[in-house]
Amino acid sequence: MKIAPAAALQLLHAQHHATLATHSQQLPGYPYATVLPYVLDEQQRPLLLISALAEHTRNLLADGRCSLSVLEAGASDVQAAARLTLLADAVRFEPDALLRQRFLRYQPAAEQLLQLDFMFFRLQPIRLRYIGGVGRMGWLEAAELAGVCLSLQQEADWLAQAHVPDGVCLLGMDAGGVDYRLDDEVGHRRQPWQDGLRLEAELGAVRQALLAGLGSDLA
Repeated sequence: MKIAPAAALQLLHAQHHATLATHSQQLPGYPYATVLPYVLDEQQRPLLLISALAEHTRNLLADGRCSLSVLEAGASDVQAAARLTLLADAVRFEPDALLRQRFLRYQPAAEQLLQLDFMFFRLQPIRLRYIGGVGRMGWLEAAELAGVCLSLQQEADWLAQAHVPDGVCLLGMDAGGVDYRLDDEVGHRRQPWQDGLRLEAELGAVRQALLAGLGSDLA
């Protein structure tokens, strides 16, 4: 079945933690799964910040092949919920200043981890299996997930100009929508852009769409 990349990307953006499966080094041949937070970069690739002492970190350093499983939040019936599994190669890297700032907007508690033995990994997508519910599923190739991307500088410029009411903290903007946090919430919320709205539109139109979507949250 042909799956629209937008549906999978919106799910990736909407969540902030996932299950990571790596190749066990202690028991070769067995998968090792653990739950951890992630943040997407400007090209919608998952970023991980993990300790050198963690079992999954040692696994990734020995074999970067892994998968990341994401489930729609609040699902009472997981078989009817949206979910995906991303097959990827994990690569250790050092983020530049703008990417580090983006990561910390989404995961502010991670700042103290940067003083410890934690290291960044980027998941380079290979293929993605998306399930939108019973009977709605299909594969997406890495090239289909790239989409239209903002540069980190473009995002920083937009965030600096997109004034929003008190109590709302903007985290990131992309071609599919905007991520934000209310007050001191731990996770974040996702507001997709309405059909037809593009980032090339006037910033005022983008702000109006955002405020319209925030209406129920700020009531």
